[in-house]
Amino acid sequence: PPFGPDHWLRTDALGRDLRARLVTGLEWSIAVAVVSTAIACTIGTVLALLAAERAGWVRGLVLQTVDAFLSFPGLVVAIAVIAAVGHGFWPLVLTLGGLSWPVFARVIYAEASSLMQRDYVLAARLAGSSRTRVLAGHVLPGVAPTLLVILAFHLADMLVAESALSFLGLGAPLGAPSLGNMLAESRQYLYVAPWLMFVPACAIVLVVVSANLLGDGLTERLRGRARRGPA
Repeated sequence: PPFGPDHWLRTDALGRDLRARLVTGLEWSIAVAVVSTAIACTIGTVLALLAAERAGWVRGLVLQTVDAFLSFPGLVVAIAVIAAVGHGFWPLVLTLGGLSWPVFARVIYAEASSLMQRDYVLAARLAGSSRTRVLAGHVLPGVAPTLLVILAFHLADMLVAESALSFLGLGAPLGAPSLGNMLAESRQYLYVAPWLMFVPACAIVLVVVSANLLGDGLTERLRGRARRGPA
């Protein structure tokens, strides 16, 4: 059982230290979540700002693309894509990031469209500022607080998605220490050594709850700032 003198979380069926594998698994899973979230944030934010600044066919194309992506179940599509291209770090993060960017685009577009009508943005445009300068210097700082909240919640979603895909054998390479792989490997020992499953499961729960609490805290702070109004 765990909490022994030599190995605090004891070892798995092959004699590997469970605490060391947990740390390595957290590094893998969190790295996948962070990189895929960064990819989704970059694509979604850029397209959202572009759609908010430009009218006509550009805006229509972006919004229709967002609706098309949101109409498909993301995890099912990710399973199909990874099964076709192969699993590994970069196929996984590119697939998750490439499928989840509409979450950012939908929210940031609504926020940016509202900011485009503010007096200081209109004044910057009338003063002759370029489109890039208006978006980067005036609109993007305005959507940054909302973007931080989405990042916190999305990070938790990507961690769960990575764990689910690795559990199915479509994420980390087989045998690599990731939270999903550790859960999959511990299934056959559930009744003999249940802590082999409880350790990675508790790690996933703690990280997801922490990310959601961070998102809730940021949301409450933004609401408090909005009630107080500008200084």
